[in-house]
Amino acid sequence: MKFSYVRKMVFCAVCIALCVVLPIAFHAIPNAGTVFLPMHIPVLLCGLACGWPFGLVNGILGPLLSSIVTGMPPAAMLPSMMVECAAYGLVTGLMMLFVRTKSFTADLYISMLTAMVAGRVLSGLAKAWIFTPGADPFAWVTTSLVTGIPGIVLQLVLMPLVIFALTKAHLLPIRYPKGEKIA
Repeated sequence: MKFSYVRKMVFCAVCIALCVVLPIAFHAIPNAGTVFLPMHIPVLLCGLACGWPFGLVNGILGPLLSSIVTGMPPAAMLPSMMVECAAYGLVTGLMMLFVRTKSFTADLYISMLTAMVAGRVLSGLAKAWIFTPGADPFAWVTTSLVTGIPGIVLQLVLMPLVIFALTKAHLLPIRYPKGEKIA
């Protein structure tokens, strides 16, 4: 099955909608947004499934639309959140394009972990150098990394399961048609 441009656009649109809906569900629990990072899930999913152009668009439009519709993230956090999510979508898509280990699982984890580090570092640097000049460029270590450990674990467990399920359901193309079996 070929994942056509139209299918990628529809998938990206669904992921952008999830950037609005998932945070609403998680924010019913106090501080769940910063702990479970619900907006990161659809952005990573889009980058992994559709590639870097769609992941990048999702990472920019998802937080923007969510902020406009729900007020989450708040305007003060929106620019750095857009940088972080855009990096997630861009890097996961690029990594899936260039990393070919012949193991679908390894490709997914390498792509996600690289994107998670790149997104957090870029967001921290953007906060320190552009959005709040003079701020500690390493404050992201506690704000994005330590606080978000449950969300990072959730993403590392959930994303491969979702990608495998979508592939098995023939909604995503098989990465290695004669290689690793999708269980």
